[in-house]
Amino acid sequence: MSSVVSRSSVVSRLRAAGCVFAEDEARLLVEAAAGPADLDAMVERRVGGLPLEQVLGWAEFRGLRIALEPGVFVPRRRTELLARHAATLARRGAVVVDLCCGSGAVGAAVHAAVPGIRLFASDIEPAAVRCARRNIAGAVYEGDLYEPLPDSLRGRVDVLVANAPYVPSDAVGLMPPEARLHEPLVALDGGADGLDVLRGVVAGAPAWLAPGGYLLFESSTRQAAVAVELVDAAGLAPRVVTDDDLGATVVVGRSAP
Repeated sequence: MSSVVSRSSVVSRLRAAGCVFAEDEARLLVEAAAGPADLDAMVERRVGGLPLEQVLGWAEFRGLRIALEPGVFVPRRRTELLARHAATLARRGAVVVDLCCGSGAVGAAVHAAVPGIRLFASDIEPAAVRCARRNIAGAVYEGDLYEPLPDSLRGRVDVLVANAPYVPSDAVGLMPPEARLHEPLVALDGGADGLDVLRGVVAGAPAWLAPGGYLLFESSTRQAAVAVELVDAAGLAPRVVTDDDLGATVVVGRSAP
């Protein structure tokens, strides 16, 4: 399976399909395949446009292997800023909620960085919930935003992270085919200006945050100013964190201590 001939053939097929990192992808596929037939089937799925992570069944995120299945949002590298910064605000014993959790990558990364947190998560997509339950050591609920969370968490959440959809509706069609064809629309489409779901996240946050608790969510750079206004209007103290290397923007809001 690891022969030069096998890998060379895979690289050629991937290159012909337009895969930019064909060599790296070929190595991962060859290593993951159980045999020649399995490798051929995996390459066929990848050549057909399925995201590499969904073909492999996992995505790398903050040094973790996050289990994935077809139809589940693939965690992006830029979202590592959200997880990294959330971890700096959490402490052992903190109540952390991963809202719009998808595969649970953010929650899993925060837990790995800060052992001993009490982790809860929710997502509206059943397939995402299944994955999250494999990836995080905590309770995962199925439902829309805060609706499925237990009432006992109200006013007790120390760190609330949300990687909610923020792509404007008219820009979804411009996304790479891997995303728009193989990831759920509900995980991508943020409405006319991309902030519809985040408005719900921000509006609900004050009722769930503990005194001095933090809300963190990802947005685009151009949306950050409006997002800050939303956070401020909700009574939270806003600030923006960026990482130029990742091309990432995170908006943070803190409740009054």
